[in-house]
Amino acid sequence: MKSSQILITPPSSDYELLDSGDGEKLERFGPHLLSRPDPQALWPKRLDPQEWKKADAYFVRNSERAEWTIRNKLPDRWPIEFGGLKFWIKPTAFKHVGLFPEQQPNWEWIRECIPAVNVEILNLFGYTGGATLACAQAGAKVVHVDGSKAAVTWARENAELSGLKDKPVRWITEDARLFVEREIRRGRMYDGIIMDPPAFGHGPESELWKIEEHFLPLIDNCRKLLKPDPLFFLINGYSAGYSAVAYENNLLPLKAKFGGEVEIGELAIEEKKQEVGSREKEEKSSPPSPRLRRAKEEGGSQVRLLPAGIFARWSR
Repeated sequence: MKSSQILITPPSSDYELLDSGDGEKLERFGPHLLSRPDPQALWPKRLDPQEWKKADAYFVRNSERAEWTIRNKLPDRWPIEFGGLKFWIKPTAFKHVGLFPEQQPNWEWIRECIPAVNVEILNLFGYTGGATLACAQAGAKVVHVDGSKAAVTWARENAELSGLKDKPVRWITEDARLFVEREIRRGRMYDGIIMDPPAFGHGPESELWKIEEHFLPLIDNCRKLLKPDPLFFLINGYSAGYSAVAYENNLLPLKAKFGGEVEIGELAIEEKKQEVGSREKEEKSSPPSPRLRRAKEEGGSQVRLLPAGIFARWSR
């Protein structure tokens, strides 16, 4: 059994995590800066407050409201390049913007797992299509399932933007559990399965999803959909509060049956390197701590990681 690891998304030309702390994160998506809450950011911010005020929009959530406040005029949506794909970015009512950057290392892993031909992948809770597009880009046929019609439409638009419009993808708006049950009855099988189940949600016909009640039956049914010689099974998690070990335990039967390896760990986003800032000036008047010494040795910068979820994945 491999030890737990951290998969890190570094800054890139169209996406950067500029700063984080005090329960918030400041990100750049292409030319626009957005500030939004993040409960994992349990540390002080580094940048000056004036830098945070440069955000074109910020999301406020309190007992009275949950909404974006626009400081500078934004387009309704705008494109960015990320992880070898292209995405439409659009602030939504739930603070999301259509992209989870922490998934980039998983997309790279998916591409490595997929040979060029005759592979069929099922992506459940597919959202705006990052994993689906990575599979299609690698040459797989994909069935993309999400309970939100708006998310499926967004995913199709991302496919077109990425030049993958004509790839063999079936775009399905349906409750994930019901779809899997129907696929079992149809006798359909897949070479790989991807899922990113939320803690709570609803299907298109108000079907209830509660991870503590429905996750195990779904996993059991998904195993029935795997071909006799499958390639991989990937589970992501963010807001359910479970350990990656809990997901790992559901993949161990695959290792026992088919061999291969199970990997688990955290997903994290690397913050843009910042010079040692004013918050640490007081340390300079006394002998430098090992932490500050390391920063100086690295050219006055320190790398921080923002936790962004967990994963467990099995592959041959």
